[in-house]
Amino acid sequence: MLQQIYPQVSHHFQYELNKDMQIAAAHFIPHEAAGKCANIHGHTYFVNITVAGDELDDSGFLVNFQHLKKLVHDKFDHTLMNDHKELFNHQNSSDFPTTEVVARKIWEIVQNYLDTLPNQPKCLQVFVRETPTSYVVYRPKAGKQ
Repeated sequence: MLQQIYPQVSHHFQYELNKDMQIAAAHFIPHEAAGKCANIHGHTYFVNITVAGDELDDSGFLVNFQHLKKLVHDKFDHTLMNDHKELFNHQNSSDFPTTEVVARKIWEIVQNYLDTLPNQPKCLQVFVRETPTSYVVYRPKAGKQ
């Protein structure tokens, strides 16, 4: 995987971890204004998830990297994003599988998992690169963390 620097999040936590992953997936944007993107097409998405917290778990991890990979990579790799009906739909533009929405949905998946952990880490941001020249960063508003 290409090593790169991601936008940094200012925070007060003692620990920060970042998990990179590559996801090969297809999607289409169900809207007439999407132009060519209304057709099914694929990307090799580069995803970076930033998690922070003050307490480590019983195994000495803030969060196990394998769990993040299972939550995101194993769910989306080699799939059609639009087929994930529990996340995306064709009626509400806030749920179209655009890169912006994909980043937000990944944050929701990760944060929902983190909320179950006793050490309560927080997902600070999700970075999704769709193409070599286009990426999105999703950060929750204060109070959502």
